[in-house]
Amino acid sequence: MRIALAQLNPLVGDLAGNAAKILAACRKATNQASDVVLTPELSLWGYPPRDLLLRPLLIEQQNKILDEFANTLYREAPTLSTLIGIAEPILDFQLPQLFNSVALIEKATWRVVARKQLLPTYDVFDEKRYFRPAKTPGIVDLTVRERTWHLGITICEDLWVESELQRQRIAGPDPIAKLVANNIDLLINLSASPFSHSKGTLRQRIAAKATERLGCPVIYLNQVGGNDELIFDGASFILNEKAERVLTLPCCKEELTVWDLNTKITTTEIGSTTPEENLFQALVLGVRDYAVKCGFQKSLVGLSGGIDSALVVIIAAAALGVQKVTSILMPSPWSSSGSIDDAMGLAQRLGINTHTVPIATLMKSYESALAIPLGKSPEGITAENLQSRIRGTLLMAIANQQGHLLLATGNKSELAVGYCTLYGDMNGGLSVIGDLYKTCVFELCNWLDSQAAYKARAQFGLPSNGPLLGKAILEKPPSAELRPGQLDSDSLPDYEVLDPILKALIEEHQNPEELINSGMDPTLISRVLTMLKKAEFKRRQAPPLLKVSDQAFGSGWRIPIAST
Repeated sequence: MRIALAQLNPLVGDLAGNAAKILAACRKATNQASDVVLTPELSLWGYPPRDLLLRPLLIEQQNKILDEFANTLYREAPTLSTLIGIAEPILDFQLPQLFNSVALIEKATWRVVARKQLLPTYDVFDEKRYFRPAKTPGIVDLTVRERTWHLGITICEDLWVESELQRQRIAGPDPIAKLVANNIDLLINLSASPFSHSKGTLRQRIAAKATERLGCPVIYLNQVGGNDELIFDGASFILNEKAERVLTLPCCKEELTVWDLNTKITTTEIGSTTPEENLFQALVLGVRDYAVKCGFQKSLVGLSGGIDSALVVIIAAAALGVQKVTSILMPSPWSSSGSIDDAMGLAQRLGINTHTVPIATLMKSYESALAIPLGKSPEGITAENLQSRIRGTLLMAIANQQGHLLLATGNKSELAVGYCTLYGDMNGGLSVIGDLYKTCVFELCNWLDSQAAYKARAQFGLPSNGPLLGKAILEKPPSAELRPGQLDSDSLPDYEVLDPILKALIEEHQNPEELINSGMDPTLISRVLTMLKKAEFKRRQAPPLLKVSDQAFGSGWRIPIAST
């Protein structure tokens, strides 16, 4: 049996468009003598469809599309079978009224062959709002070339049942255990699993455990593409009955690969091999798909000469092409000549369009206007924030007038402790590095300037050798240049100290007492906790950010603004 793995990038809610994409994959698979085509979880809808699932018209449209698809496929490829992820209506008066299901399309008909049993409601997931959990395993007999194959089908979370590996799992049945007695020939897991730093290796360990329990090969097929804040990295793979990886599909790329179930030959791995390259590819994909799927053709970045905006403009250039990125330099009286030179140098190395808009005159105008209601010129943090708010207003005006996507340049460390300005540097349609701690920003930028990144840079149309950011940007002490000689460390602990604390509190959910008992300064922990809590109202008003960690400040972060 020859199985085509269609690692697809859907547009959420575009049922007709996604069906056309699946049909194109089927045509390609037919040309490669495939018997079965696999597509990811909810492939007809794109994941996550969220409240689009509550629109009855789309449910009706889905069934018509499935009928048309089945007829078209049979006319063009009468022996080909296809598995498609759908939202299956339940005809009663209880809520929710859908199953997260997989339909088998063959011989001009379609029928449901698997339903999801474990419905995630943690982090960014909210599936129990839309779906009911199934109680029976997905098993289908498929006759191909005079042999009947006994296939087990699980959907995403149904594979994640290994408490020892995961540390925790959803309460409920064990879908793998339900398949053990059925002596299946192959387990297929159709997923829509978002990218995160830690997930790639864990996915394969979880799948290997299923292989061990079932005694058969496992196919893990994952969605690819950016959908709002979520980035789906694909990176699908196949393990043989010995839990050896025999095929890996590319990270962050649409792909169709055909595998013969009878082959025993180990296939050379396709795709990235380093965490830095995978992270860069994920961020590039996230920006590209957010822009394309939201109808933007060009992007705008405020370029300061600092490392954060430098990384964002590089990602934008890689995602959209240098000709579709514009950078704006907005020097104030406190901007150093070095920062201006560094920003211009980076823009020239990239070949992006750049404009300089000095803001000294605007700052004086604001100060004069505010002196009337304040009774004096603004001072302290109010005066410092004026710079950011003026810049934010200029950037939004340019983006507004020219139809550009404004990319915010703040990082996760700043967002965590409120070291950012509402209606200033937080302005934008997308926060590109809002889930990267400052230390991670430095690590990724150092990789970008290393020889190890030359191949990836060439792949995305960036200068393929030599410094990209340059030593001046990489070694510059972090500063918002709010006043002469100002540094981030005037207001914050050093990022090498701050970031591990933030990660422990935000992603690892450690108690302050645990950190103090581990030897950390109680005063410092209390200070960081206070900053984290006080900044909640800012985060609630931030642009959507690309999620790349296990816990981001997005839809999966649900902390009250007013709380103890």
